Amino acid sequence: MTSSGNVPPCNPPGFVGFLSGLAGSRLALTRTLLYYLAYVSLGLSVVSLGPTLAGLAQHTGSRLNEISFLFVARSLGYLLGSWLGGRLYDRVRGHRLMAAAFLSMASMLALAPLTSRLWALTGVLLLLGFAEGSVDVGGNTLLIWVHGRRVGPFLNGLHFCFGIGAFLSPVIIAQAMLWSGDITWAYWALALLLLPAAAILPRFSSPRHDAVEQRHGRDVPVPYTLVALIVLFFFLHVGAEAAYGGWVFSYATAQGVSNAIVAAYLTSAYWGAITVGRLLNIPIAARFSVNAILTGDLLGCLVSIGILIFFPSSLVALWVGTFGIGLAIASLYPMTLCLAEQRMPMTGRVTGWLLIGSGSGMMVLPWLIGQVFESAGPPVTMWAIAVALLGALAVLAVIQRRPISQ
Repeated sequence: MTSSGNVPPCNPPGFVGFLSGLAGSRLALTRTLLYYLAYVSLGLSVVSLGPTLAGLAQHTGSRLNEISFLFVARSLGYLLGSWLGGRLYDRVRGHRLMAAAFLSMASMLALAPLTSRLWALTGVLLLLGFAEGSVDVGGNTLLIWVHGRRVGPFLNGLHFCFGIGAFLSPVIIAQAMLWSGDITWAYWALALLLLPAAAILPRFSSPRHDAVEQRHGRDVPVPYTLVALIVLFFFLHVGAEAAYGGWVFSYATAQGVSNAIVAAYLTSAYWGAITVGRLLNIPIAARFSVNAILTGDLLGCLVSIGILIFFPSSLVALWVGTFGIGLAIASLYPMTLCLAEQRMPMTGRVTGWLLIGSGSGMMVLPWLIGQVFESAGPPVTMWAIAVALLGALAVLAVIQRRPISQ
């Protein structure tokens, strides 16, 4: 037994040697690139709600506290997609399942701006979230099956690709709104951009979870306490990430710090910082332990959110804090998956449970902020995110104190 603080990096042989090993396997490289394409597409879809929230409110004649329920519907769908998808990936061909999910995502994005009733739009976002959850659990699970314990840098690369899509999505939305004056064409453009992933994925064979069973055995019991702790950790830090990305647009405009166009680019800058952070963390994940990276990330997030809390009326502070929290929060998601992979067999079912934690965070914290945003004022956004990050740091400390088997 060893303390969690002595866990080695996800890729002990070194990043360069790791890439060399991957280059020797054409199938592994092909599959990895497929999942990277899928995650660029996923990023385009997931980030679309925040910059278009006001437009959807106009289309449905709703107020912000009412339209914020869309966060709940989408995240509830994400939870269901993660739960069911996690089981399906253990049983069916993963690439076909992901392709079907992308077709569903494209259809729901095309329908969203055409829906004038809030209840109907809620149903559309529920189905969109279901498909997104299925893609998310599939990409993470299949990549882990391909690379095993060496997956750390590749998980950062996967979520770096998500960041590319997340960075481009607000830019596409802003340009479409400038061109057409509405959000409809923005949603249709995003829907079209999802179709290549749906067309390409089924052309290649899917990995199976046999390697997981060979390494851990078929009858290894699930460590439910550890699963629960990592689920809670996901809930808190993903909730903070989603809340900032979903509400920074409304925060900046309601606080009077920027206009709508600048706020859209601010949202893009946040996801762009996450993208850069994940790129930078690819070599970092090959050199430092998971626990050290996660602790440093959370401390960086808290410093950045503190800047926003103490300088609420400064546009400079808003840009600095946005870049800071984006860079710091970037690798929390992939490195939490790496932490889990080191400690338990990562079947589709286990991955599904972990992503239920992230989906719950995506649902609850943005929704809670929406309920008090107008009554308590825009600063409540940053205080809520700060509390979530402090909670995540406390949960990580508990996980780190648990001994693990080598």
